[in-house]
Order: sequence, then structure tokens, then C-alpha cells
Amino acid sequence: MKNSIGIAVIGAGMAGLSHIAGYRTAPTLYAPDLPPLRYVAVADVNRGLAARVAARYGYEKSLGSWQEVAADPDIDVVSVVIANRFHREAVEGLLAAGKHVLCEKPLADTLEEAEAMAAAARGAESIARVGFTFRRTPGIAAIRDLVEDGTLGKVLHFSGRYWTDYGHSPQAPMSWRYKGGPGSGALADVGSHLSYVAEFLAGDILSVSGGQLSTVIAERRLPAGTVTGHDLVELRDESEPVENDDYAAFNVQFSGAAGSLEVSRVAAGHPNTLTFEVFCEKGAARFNQLVPTQIEIMIADGPHATNGYRTVNLGADHAYLAGGLPMDAPGVGFGQNDAFGYQARAFLDEVADLDDALPPNATFDDGVRNMRILQAVVDSAADNEKKVSL
Repeated sequence: MKNSIGIAVIGAGMAGLSHIAGYRTAPTLYAPDLPPLRYVAVADVNRGLAARVAARYGYEKSLGSWQEVAADPDIDVVSVVIANRFHREAVEGLLAAGKHVLCEKPLADTLEEAEAMAAAARGAESIARVGFTFRRTPGIAAIRDLVEDGTLGKVLHFSGRYWTDYGHSPQAPMSWRYKGGPGSGALADVGSHLSYVAEFLAGDILSVSGGQLSTVIAERRLPAGTVTGHDLVELRDESEPVENDDYAAFNVQFSGAAGSLEVSRVAAGHPNTLTFEVFCEKGAARFNQLVPTQIEIMIADGPHATNGYRTVNLGADHAYLAGGLPMDAPGVGFGQNDAFGYQARAFLDEVADLDDALPPNATFDDGVRNMRILQAVVDSAADNEKKVSL
């Protein structure tokens, strides 16, 4: 085990804050088996933002680039939480410098770049992982347990949606999120999450069909200043075309099961709604991220007259929660932010080579597979919704 672990996060925006806070939370979640953690740096091209965030979360200093992070001998572990098109350069440079890297999803802006990153990870001496954060959501993990232990039985059908509304307003400013090729919009942003959740519960996706991509707001005005996250800010008169998708939908075929997936960034009234139902041989289960402390399950063990969904309040008997909350009791709340703590702890467990570690984060090869699914949706949409095998 290392004597101590130095931590940095590159990217001080909305998702970056979740990683920054997650590392602060990680050592408090379970027994104190980790070596001492050193919160070394927050890096961002917006140096003023980096300085404010570093002060807020108790990191020692702020930096302006991934190159400064790579050159810092005090840093061992780095989260990369920047625009997708910059992932490859930063990750490959950090791995070459011997840093352990946790990269946000999707792994890169294109499948080709993701494959190059996976090759670099396989050749690196340090650990490289991609953040599939919803695998750490206790409700989703609990439903997977019910599938795998036979309570629900074999999956027959998965139906999922991830609706967001950050792009619903025509006044939302132009940003990197609206630039890139087909599939780099809502599909990459939230469809990447939904597709790995589907595979987490129902197994590998074998093929994609019925791909649809739609851009419903064709142009967006440029911001007058800096944009952080999904903020609405003062706009300039100039506008630029939106290059990618506001909405995407597709069907999938698993081994022995089928599914349908839909994602949007223009779903008014849904700031962050990940919801799904999974239908199985012995019953069904459903989850809604808006109510993260509960799942609903239906076990087909009685007459139709009395069968139906029942609500299960998540607690100490479910994945990640036993010993993982300050108030370790049924019904005590948690939410999406907490999953970043579990994700960070799993990464630190692996770096520290602990015996009693959490399940490891996804590999870069898993990240490439996730991008192959997204590319199959793009290919299907480009060719009259054809079936594309993986």
C-alpha cells in the first residue's frame, strides 16, 4: 500500500465538482483502510474558477492545465473532467507521466480516439478507468442483484429513458456541448449513461436498430462571457449552428431480451430524469433517479388480482449503503451526488491495492464498447434505421 495518495481533478465545472467532492467524501464512507489522502490540486483553463473551487473544497492549490498536473510529482491520482474532445491528449499525457487516471464518460469524442486511449491504457504501468457513475447508484445495483440472484430471473425486456432539459431554452448559450458530429450531443452526453445501465442489468447489447437523431433548435447565440455547466448567461448577437443531436432514440437486442432507449436534452420539466423498467421471467423492477432512495419491484408470486408493484425503501441491506452512510439506518436519504463518492472510493481502493475493495470502475475497454454502441446508433440513423450488429 502507498504511504499516501496525492489527488488532482482537471475540470472545475459541474461534473468536475462532483469528482472533487467525491474524493473528499471517499475516505469517510467505510472503514478507514485507505492511506492518507493529499488533496493537491484543482486544474482548469479558467484559473480563477480553479482557485475558487480549490479553496471551497480544501485542495492545496490551483493549476491551469493538464500539463501542469502531469509534471507535479505530488500528484498520483487524477480525474479528467473536461470537454470530450480534449480527453485523449490529457489522458495519454497523464498516463505517460505515471498518473492513475479516472476519465469521465464518454471516453472520447470519437470511437477512433477512444480506441487509441484504450491501447495507451493497456500499455501503461498505472491504472486507467472510466466513470460509469450510475453503476454505483444503490437502487440500480440493488435491481441488478435481484436479477443475478434469481429473484427476478432472466431479463426479457428493458425500457429506459434519460430526459434532461438543459438545452430546452433557445436562450441556452452555445458551448462545446452543441458542437461535434452526429451522436455527440444528447446521445453521447446522457445516452452513454443509459446504454451502460441497460447492459449492467440485461447483459451485452448485440445489435442496435431504429436509430433516430434529431436537432430541434438549429442555432444558438454565443455567450458574452464564460459559461459554467448549463448556466443561462448574457448572450451576444452572433449565433452559430448546432452541430449535433438534441434527441435520440433506438432499439437494442440483448441475448434473449429486447429493449428500447430514448434520450433528450430538450425535455421541458425534466432537469435530470433517468428512469427505466426491466421486465423479467419472475417479475419486474423500476427505478427513477428523481426518487433515488426507492425502487419498485413486482414479484409474480400470486394471483393477478393482488399482484403489482411494491415500493422498497433502500437501506442497510442494499448495495453500497451498509457502512457507507454517516447515519446507517433505513430510510436515510442519498442521491446522485453520493454515487461520485462511491466511484472515487472504488478508484482509490484499487490504487491502494486494498484486499477488501469495492468493485472496480469500468476499464477503458468498457468505455470503447460503450462508444461502439453509440456509433451503432449513429450508423443506424444514417441508413434508414437499419440494424447494426456489434
